[in-house]
Order: sequence, then C-alpha cells, then structure tokens
Amino acid sequence: MFSTIFKSPNVIKKISSNIPEFCLSHWLLRIPLAIVFIQQGLSKFPVSVEDAESYGLPFLVWWIVSYGELGAGVGLLIGGLVLGRTVSSEFGDLFTRFSGITICSIATGVIWLGEPESFIDVLLYDNLHVFLWVGGLYFGLRGNRV
Repeated sequence: MFSTIFKSPNVIKKISSNIPEFCLSHWLLRIPLAIVFIQQGLSKFPVSVEDAESYGLPFLVWWIVSYGELGAGVGLLIGGLVLGRTVSSEFGDLFTRFSGITICSIATGVIWLGEPESFIDVLLYDNLHVFLWVGGLYFGLRGNRV
C-alpha cells in the first residue's frame, strides 16, 4: 500500500504542501547555543591571571575568550531579534554572522587545547565542541537568512 502511495509525485507534493512551515525554527538552534556560550562566558568572571595560567593561556587570550563567549551568546540573541526589511536588519545579520564566527574561533581553540591525536579523535570524543563549532559555522555562514 505504501509503495503505491509514494510512487505518485503528486501525492508526495500534496502531503508536503500541507505541512506548515515553521519559519522561526532557527531559534531552536540559536537559543541553546547562546545559552551555552553566555553561561561559559559568565563562569569565567571575574577574569583573573590565575585562571588563565591554570589553562596554560596568556591573560590576554583568556580575557578575549571570556568576553568573546559572553559577547557571542548575547550577539546571537540580539542578531536574531533584529529581523525585518529595515536597515537595522542588516546590522542584525552582521551581529549573527560575527557571533557565529566568534563561536567557531573559540570552539576551535578549545579543540586545539585538548591536543587530540587525530581528526577522528575529535569527532569521536569531543563531539560537544564539534556541535558548538558546527552551530557557530551555521550562523556565521547563514546569518539571519534562515
């Protein structure tokens, strides 16, 4: 029975056209990604030299990462709130793209600090950071054109 239903392209097109479009689905990715980065950024405050040294990082790098995580999370939310066909929507798109690239940069640094033996080790054992990296890449490449 199913094979005869799905052989006809008109039936599939009809079923597909009856499914409503959820144009705000980018929020299902945007909100959790922003929450993770805001939480990680806030957990580093107050920014101190001792915390930087415990990870083997210079203080300047630690400061940039701390504020970068917080800023990327907030920027991802602000960028998503500025939608529409106005001049400000272009700023929202830039906020989203810059936040996405910042997320990618920070996630790349975290993966490198783990000193994985191979790319496969990163994919198998550091999948949280890979997912964060892919989420940042998505928003960096797509911006608000979702």
